[in-house]
Amino acid sequence: MIKNNQRQLNQLHVVLDGIIIGFSYWLAWYIRISSGLIEQHGAVLPARDYLYALFFIIPVYLILYNIMHLYAQKRLRGRREEFAGIFKANGIGLILFILVLYIIGQVNFSRQMLFIFFCFNTIFGCIFRYTLHSILNHFRKTGFNQKHILLVGYSNAAEAFIDRVAANPQWGYIIRGILDDNMESGSHYNGIKVIGRIDNLFVILPENRLDEIAITLSIEEYDKLAKIVNMCEKSGVHTKFIPDYNNIITSNPYTEDLFGLPVINIRYVPLQESFNRFIKRAFDIVGAVFAIILFSPLMLLVALLIKLTSPGPVIFKQERIGIHNKSFKMYKFRSMQVQKENVEKKCWTTENDPRVTGFGKFIRATSIDELPQLFNVLTGSMSLVGPRPERPYFVDKFKEEIPRYMVKHQVRPGMTGWAQVNGYRGNTSIRHRIDFDLYYIEHWTFGFDIKILFLTFFKGFINKNAY
Repeated sequence: MIKNNQRQLNQLHVVLDGIIIGFSYWLAWYIRISSGLIEQHGAVLPARDYLYALFFIIPVYLILYNIMHLYAQKRLRGRREEFAGIFKANGIGLILFILVLYIIGQVNFSRQMLFIFFCFNTIFGCIFRYTLHSILNHFRKTGFNQKHILLVGYSNAAEAFIDRVAANPQWGYIIRGILDDNMESGSHYNGIKVIGRIDNLFVILPENRLDEIAITLSIEEYDKLAKIVNMCEKSGVHTKFIPDYNNIITSNPYTEDLFGLPVINIRYVPLQESFNRFIKRAFDIVGAVFAIILFSPLMLLVALLIKLTSPGPVIFKQERIGIHNKSFKMYKFRSMQVQKENVEKKCWTTENDPRVTGFGKFIRATSIDELPQLFNVLTGSMSLVGPRPERPYFVDKFKEEIPRYMVKHQVRPGMTGWAQVNGYRGNTSIRHRIDFDLYYIEHWTFGFDIKILFLTFFKGFINKNAY
């Protein structure tokens, strides 16, 4: 029943999308060509030529919408994800249309009209999907268009799924219970009861009252998986697998297909892709050169004041661990008295630390002492944005104490990072800092780097934890 309703809803969705595309196209044509609101220059194509183009535009755009998964089930699909899909599909459609006009040598077809069509179609498409989402969510919250699900196996994955369904009634999921061989019948979690053993599937499935089976076995019981899948497949009930591996695999894994063999990568790191690395490295070089030119007067002044206020070198070099666990020398303006290396490499700076010079306290608090790291960025040992590098002594210590600590070394360390702009600098929780570093590593985008640099100017320079 639900499958038929979903199919009918998708068919209606396609028809309404076609109407919106046609209306947006007509409105763009009317405003640019027919209304007289915009002055015409050169030859004007007759209306029928624009009408003929519409017979190709509508199916092409509907195909693009399908490629962008805009007709996938909307229970778990966010509005922003759909809006992004609409924008991408319309952008690709606009480029394709202009490219075709160029190939066939049609110079009189209004490009301004196509841009107006792009704007209208994007806006109306977003409004339509927002309205559709709101209507469907309302119906699901009031008990209509719901899916009845049975969980097979009690595990952390089962609890996580129950929590998310409870927090999102607009999904329209009704969990009928849990089957498990190790929990007593009648025990429950967040209102969902264990209603029997896994073998009860033989009785439950033939009744055909379920829309989905979700296999949520604990990782210790995966030997039962083949048997359960076989039972569910014979019943014809849609079955999905929610693996209980959150303590092993990140929440953002990705799957590769090796000629039919699925391979689950433990962690998705966008910067392992060549194009992303190229974009980030190019930005680092341009940004570092610009910053060095911009801050060169300040750096010369700081160097002079360091030389005048305390004996010793201007630049302090310290061994840090970078990408692929390789060590490098990180540069800073010297803010402390010269000390023995074997003492310095094992000691944190503390509040009112007597080793910090008077001028050093100022440049540490304002992060001016970090400016020489721009040259680390130029040489490739660091990036403008990334997890902050640590000394070898503390890396060896933390990798034994903090789970997933070494993952941060899969990317270049940075002058600033997501942890730092969220307040985790200096004498703060290493565990929380690593959580923010891992989030950055798994969710990197070029825009994310820009956001972090922007926030650094407002939140990252003044460091209350810099002693």
